Amino acid sequence: MIELIKSGGWLMLPIILCSIAAMAIIGERFWSLRKNKILPPELIPQIWKLHRDRKLDSNAIRSLKVSSPLGAVLAAGLANSAHGREMMRVSIEEVGRQVVHELERFLNTLGTIASIAPLLGLLGTVVGMIKVFSAIMLHGVGDPGILAGGISEALITTAAGLTVAIPSLIFHRYFERLVEEYVLNMEEEALRLIDIIHGDREEMK
Repeated sequence: MIELIKSGGWLMLPIILCSIAAMAIIGERFWSLRKNKILPPELIPQIWKLHRDRKLDSNAIRSLKVSSPLGAVLAAGLANSAHGREMMRVSIEEVGRQVVHELERFLNTLGTIASIAPLLGLLGTVVGMIKVFSAIMLHGVGDPGILAGGISEALITTAAGLTVAIPSLIFHRYFERLVEEYVLNMEEEALRLIDIIHGDREEMK
Protein backbone atom coordinates (compact mmCIF):
# COMPACT_ATOMS: atom_id res chain seq x y z
CA MET A 1 0.00 0.00 0.00
CA ILE A 2 2.83 2.40 0.87
CA GLU A 3 4.52 1.69 -2.45
CA LEU A 4 1.25 2.28 -4.25
CA ILE A 5 0.84 5.65 -2.54
CA LYS A 6 4.43 6.59 -3.38
CA SER A 7 3.82 5.64 -7.00
CA GLY A 8 0.95 8.12 -7.14
CA GLY A 9 3.24 11.07 -6.55
CA TRP A 10 2.82 14.13 -4.36
CA LEU A 11 -0.84 14.61 -5.30
CA MET A 12 -1.69 11.53 -3.27
CA LEU A 13 -1.11 13.60 -0.12
CA PRO A 14 -4.08 15.99 -0.58
CA ILE A 15 -6.23 13.06 -1.74
CA ILE A 16 -5.37 11.13 1.44
CA LEU A 17 -6.12 14.22 3.56
CA CYS A 18 -9.49 14.52 1.82
CA SER A 19 -10.24 10.87 2.58
CA ILE A 20 -9.39 11.34 6.28
CA ALA A 21 -11.57 14.45 6.50
CA ALA A 22 -14.45 12.71 4.71
CA MET A 23 -14.31 9.68 7.02
CA ALA A 24 -14.24 11.94 10.08
CA ILE A 25 -17.26 13.95 8.88
CA ILE A 26 -19.22 10.82 7.95
CA GLY A 27 -18.58 9.28 11.36
CA GLU A 28 -19.46 12.48 13.20
CA ARG A 29 -22.67 12.99 11.21
CA PHE A 30 -23.79 9.41 11.78
CA TRP A 31 -23.34 9.99 15.50
CA SER A 32 -24.94 13.45 15.60
CA LEU A 33 -27.89 12.71 13.29
CA ARG A 34 -29.26 9.74 15.19
CA LYS A 35 -33.04 9.88 15.13
CA ASN A 36 -33.40 9.31 18.88
CA LYS A 37 -31.16 12.32 19.47
CA ILE A 38 -32.90 14.65 17.00
CA LEU A 39 -36.50 13.49 17.48
CA PRO A 40 -36.75 11.81 20.90
CA PRO A 41 -39.86 9.59 20.80
CA GLU A 42 -40.73 10.33 24.44
CA LEU A 43 -40.60 14.12 23.99
CA ILE A 44 -44.03 14.72 22.43
CA PRO A 45 -45.98 12.62 24.98
CA GLN A 46 -44.07 14.42 27.73
CA ILE A 47 -45.10 17.84 26.37
CA TRP A 48 -48.75 16.85 26.01
CA LYS A 49 -48.77 15.51 29.57
CA LEU A 50 -47.26 18.75 30.92
CA HIS A 51 -49.78 20.73 28.89
CA ARG A 52 -52.72 18.75 30.24
CA ASP A 53 -51.44 19.09 33.79
CA ARG A 54 -50.83 22.85 33.35
CA LYS A 55 -47.15 22.40 34.20
CA LEU A 56 -45.56 24.02 31.14
CA ASP A 57 -43.82 26.73 33.16
CA SER A 58 -40.56 28.53 32.33
CA ASN A 59 -38.43 25.84 33.96
CA ALA A 60 -40.07 23.08 31.93
CA ILE A 61 -39.65 25.09 28.72
CA ARG A 62 -35.99 25.79 29.52
CA SER A 63 -35.36 22.10 30.11
CA LEU A 64 -37.17 21.27 26.87
CA LYS A 65 -35.03 23.76 24.93
CA VAL A 66 -31.73 22.02 25.73
CA SER A 67 -33.04 18.46 25.42
CA SER A 68 -32.86 18.07 21.61
CA PRO A 69 -33.24 19.96 18.31
CA LEU A 70 -36.96 19.15 18.27
CA GLY A 71 -37.19 20.31 21.87
CA ALA A 72 -35.53 23.62 20.97
CA VAL A 73 -38.05 24.23 18.18
CA LEU A 74 -41.09 23.40 20.31
CA ALA A 75 -39.75 25.35 23.29
CA ALA A 76 -39.51 28.47 21.13
CA GLY A 77 -43.18 28.15 20.29
CA LEU A 78 -44.25 27.43 23.85
CA ALA A 79 -42.26 30.40 25.17
CA ASN A 80 -44.26 32.71 22.88
CA SER A 81 -47.61 30.94 23.03
CA ALA A 82 -49.18 33.75 25.05
CA HIS A 83 -48.53 36.23 22.22
CA GLY A 84 -50.81 34.56 19.72
CA ARG A 85 -50.67 31.93 17.01
CA GLU A 86 -48.72 34.09 14.54
CA MET A 87 -45.98 35.04 17.01
CA MET A 88 -45.69 31.42 18.03
CA ARG A 89 -45.24 30.39 14.41
CA VAL A 90 -42.64 33.11 13.72
CA SER A 91 -40.57 32.18 16.76
CA ILE A 92 -40.64 28.51 15.74
CA GLU A 93 -39.43 29.42 12.24
CA GLU A 94 -36.56 31.53 13.59
CA VAL A 95 -35.29 28.79 15.89
CA GLY A 96 -35.96 26.21 13.19
CA ARG A 97 -33.52 27.94 10.85
CA GLN A 98 -30.83 27.78 13.52
CA VAL A 99 -31.55 24.11 14.14
CA VAL A 100 -31.37 23.28 10.43
CA HIS A 101 -28.04 25.09 10.18
CA GLU A 102 -26.71 22.95 13.02
CA LEU A 103 -28.04 19.74 11.45
CA GLU A 104 -26.31 20.61 8.17
CA ARG A 105 -22.96 21.24 9.84
CA PHE A 106 -19.99 19.84 7.87
CA LEU A 107 -22.22 18.73 4.98
CA ASN A 108 -20.94 21.56 2.80
CA THR A 109 -17.38 20.42 3.51
CA LEU A 110 -18.29 16.84 2.63
CA GLY A 111 -19.83 18.02 -0.64
CA THR A 112 -16.71 20.03 -1.40
CA ILE A 113 -14.53 16.95 -0.85
CA ALA A 114 -16.78 14.98 -3.20
CA SER A 115 -16.22 17.68 -5.83
CA ILE A 116 -12.49 18.29 -5.50
CA ALA A 117 -11.26 14.70 -4.99
CA PRO A 118 -11.82 13.67 -8.64
CA LEU A 119 -10.29 16.97 -9.77
CA LEU A 120 -7.18 16.20 -7.75
CA GLY A 121 -7.13 12.78 -9.40
CA LEU A 122 -7.48 14.42 -12.80
CA LEU A 123 -4.64 16.79 -11.97
CA GLY A 124 -2.54 13.77 -11.05
CA THR A 125 -3.41 12.26 -14.41
CA VAL A 126 -2.27 15.39 -16.21
CA VAL A 127 0.97 15.53 -14.21
CA GLY A 128 1.62 11.85 -14.92
CA MET A 129 1.04 12.28 -18.65
CA ILE A 130 3.34 15.30 -18.72
CA LYS A 131 6.04 13.08 -17.24
CA VAL A 132 5.34 10.45 -19.89
CA PHE A 133 5.72 12.90 -22.77
CA SER A 134 8.81 14.44 -21.18
CA ALA A 135 10.37 10.98 -20.97
CA ILE A 136 9.47 10.32 -24.59
CA MET A 137 11.14 13.55 -25.64
CA LEU A 138 14.32 12.70 -23.75
CA HIS A 139 14.61 8.95 -24.27
CA GLY A 140 12.20 8.05 -27.05
CA VAL A 141 9.73 5.18 -26.80
CA GLY A 142 12.24 2.37 -26.76
CA ASP A 143 12.37 1.84 -22.98
CA PRO A 144 8.90 1.09 -21.52
CA GLY A 145 10.25 1.23 -17.97
CA ILE A 146 10.85 4.96 -18.30
CA LEU A 147 7.25 5.51 -19.38
CA ALA A 148 5.73 3.22 -16.75
CA GLY A 149 6.32 5.64 -13.86
CA GLY A 150 4.33 8.48 -15.43
CA ILE A 151 1.50 6.20 -16.58
CA SER A 152 1.32 4.56 -13.15
CA GLU A 153 1.14 7.96 -11.44
CA ALA A 154 -1.65 9.06 -13.77
CA LEU A 155 -3.77 5.95 -13.16
CA ILE A 156 -3.20 5.72 -9.40
CA THR A 157 -4.15 9.33 -8.66
CA THR A 158 -7.28 9.07 -10.83
CA ALA A 159 -8.38 5.89 -9.05
CA ALA A 160 -7.61 7.37 -5.62
CA GLY A 161 -9.56 10.55 -6.37
CA LEU A 162 -12.61 8.60 -7.49
CA THR A 163 -12.33 6.26 -4.51
CA VAL A 164 -12.63 9.24 -2.17
CA ALA A 165 -15.22 11.16 -4.22
CA ILE A 166 -17.80 8.41 -4.77
CA PRO A 167 -18.53 7.51 -1.12
CA SER A 168 -18.29 11.19 -0.13
CA LEU A 169 -20.98 12.07 -2.66
CA ILE A 170 -23.17 9.14 -1.60
CA PHE A 171 -23.05 10.06 2.09
CA HIS A 172 -23.46 13.77 1.32
CA ARG A 173 -26.73 13.06 -0.49
CA TYR A 174 -27.81 10.62 2.23
CA PHE A 175 -27.27 13.11 5.06
CA GLU A 176 -28.97 15.90 3.12
CA ARG A 177 -32.03 13.70 2.65
CA LEU A 178 -31.95 12.69 6.31
CA VAL A 179 -31.89 16.32 7.44
CA GLU A 180 -34.83 17.11 5.13
CA GLU A 181 -36.86 14.30 6.71
CA TYR A 182 -36.04 15.52 10.21
CA VAL A 183 -37.02 19.08 9.30
CA LEU A 184 -40.36 17.91 7.89
CA ASN A 185 -41.05 15.92 11.06
CA MET A 186 -40.21 18.92 13.24
CA GLU A 187 -42.46 21.18 11.17
CA GLU A 188 -45.31 18.70 11.50
CA GLU A 189 -44.94 18.49 15.28
CA ALA A 190 -44.64 22.28 15.57
CA LEU A 191 -47.88 22.81 13.62
CA ARG A 192 -49.65 20.25 15.79
CA LEU A 193 -48.38 22.04 18.88
CA ILE A 194 -49.71 25.40 17.65
CA ASP A 195 -53.10 23.93 16.83
CA ILE A 196 -53.41 22.17 20.19
CA ILE A 197 -52.24 25.11 22.32
CA HIS A 198 -54.46 27.68 20.66
CA GLY A 199 -57.30 25.23 20.06
CA ASP A 200 -57.46 24.61 23.81
CA ARG A 201 -57.45 28.33 24.52
CA GLU A 202 -60.27 28.97 22.08
CA GLU A 203 -62.30 26.21 23.75
CA MET A 204 -61.68 27.80 27.13
CA LYS A 205 -63.08 31.09 25.85
